Formats: sequence, structure tokens, C-alpha cells
Amino acid sequence: MSAYLTKLNTLRTTQILDIKDESPTTKTYTLQDDLCAKANPGQFLMLWIPGVDEIPLSILNATDGIVQFSVKAVGDATRHLHSMKTKDTLGIRGPFGNNFTETRGKVLLIGGGTGTAPLLFLGKRLAPKVDRLSYVVGAKTKNELLYLNDLDALCTEETAVATTEDGSYGLQCLATEPLDKMMVKGKFNMVYACGPERMIRKVFDLAEQRQIPMEASLERLMRCGIGLCGSCAIGKYRVCHDGPVFKMAQLGEVKDELGYSKLGFDGSRIDV
Repeated sequence: MSAYLTKLNTLRTTQILDIKDESPTTKTYTLQDDLCAKANPGQFLMLWIPGVDEIPLSILNATDGIVQFSVKAVGDATRHLHSMKTKDTLGIRGPFGNNFTETRGKVLLIGGGTGTAPLLFLGKRLAPKVDRLSYVVGAKTKNELLYLNDLDALCTEETAVATTEDGSYGLQCLATEPLDKMMVKGKFNMVYACGPERMIRKVFDLAEQRQIPMEASLERLMRCGIGLCGSCAIGKYRVCHDGPVFKMAQLGEVKDELGYSKLGFDGSRIDV
């Protein structure tokens, strides 16, 4: 392990500076950490919740010594985190993994749930540099749609699409349903995706069919964050070490698994 990776992998303690409610089940946390504040869009951190667990989280924003991430309450660790207050202490490692490749031209962001967080981070970097920035974001209900105002500030109204499964906001469908027509009409130079793996698989299939370059951030079970334990394996890759951002060719190499199966907590293969 290099000296720099050793430094990133050293646990630091820090206090919660701010907590913002994003939805009934999702909160955004602000911490001070000089190393994670140097992260690029797509990288992740490992957050230690004292006495509970350590979990991987995508980075929403990083600048001037400050790092932000959003967390949905889905399990014991995240529910405990939701019960914490400002000035409570957390542990942090990272940033780890690779980042999205910045491109130019016409760009499409496709996010589902908290997977929209790293895409917003990326969108803020790309907006001043690209010809056109478009997005599609989806959630089950209107209350679960995240960062719409922030995304709208980056995109024009004509290139912004929100979907909900119950029809409470935007189009009543999955986020992937408008994509084929958008890809044909938009003539995109790059597609970036982050969200549920089944969504990413559908985006991959459409991008491959339309021969549009794509990058996707994958989420798997991550215990170490540095490629040692193998719990996040997909094909020949370890998501924490070789990703979490994967290019089109790499996704094609693992499409027998992508959107279908992953390793569970006991190491057995389970459905995604």
C-alpha cells in the first residue's frame, strides 16, 4: 500500500457541522475533512458510525475543507446516523476509488434515488464546460425526488425530466422509460448514470444499442474500501478499487452479472 493510500485509509474523527432534510427518508450531512474535501465527482468515502458500523457513501460535494454526502435511512447504520445531531462525532476514511471522466459536447445525467448525488456533483463541474447538460431523475414518489432545484439550475427546462412510479410528479414511469427517445433526439456525446443496478443495466443496454459512450457508478457491498476483502466483486473487478465508476467497455465485460446478481453478506451470490 502506497504512503498516500495509507494516509487516505487512516481513520480520522470529525464532527457533524450541519444536517439538512432532503426528503422524509434522506438527509444531507456536512463534515470537515481536508482529504475528502479534495475528492472528485464519483469518488466515495467510508463513514464510521461509532459503535454501529462503517458504510460507503458517494460524495455530494467537496470544497474548501468541507465534504457533503446524502444518506437514506434503509438499515441499522443509516437509521442510527439519522438519529445523530450536529456536533456528534463520526469517523471518516477516503476519498477512495476513481471518478467520472469529464467530457464536452452534449451530456446526459441519469440518476435514481441517492444515486443522483454524485451526478449533481459532476453536473456542477460540467455545466460551465459542455454545450448542453440534460438530466433524467427518478424516484417512487414526489417526496423522494432529490436535488431537483439544483439540477434545474444547471439544465434548461427542455432537457430536464423527472419521473415517479406513482405519478405524483413528472412522468409516471421508471427513469429509464424516456431514455430511448431522448438518446435518439439528443445526440449525446456521453451518458453518466448512477442508481439502482437494474436501472444502470437498462441504461447500458440502450447506450450500447445507440453506440453512445457511457460511464456508470456502481454500488456493491463494500467492507474495506481499498480492494482487499473482495466483497464488492463484479466479474474480474472490485468496485471499490477498480471503480466505482466504470466505462462502457468494462460494463460490457461484466454484463452477465450487471443488473442480475451480486455477493451477499455471507459471500453467496444473490439477486440484485
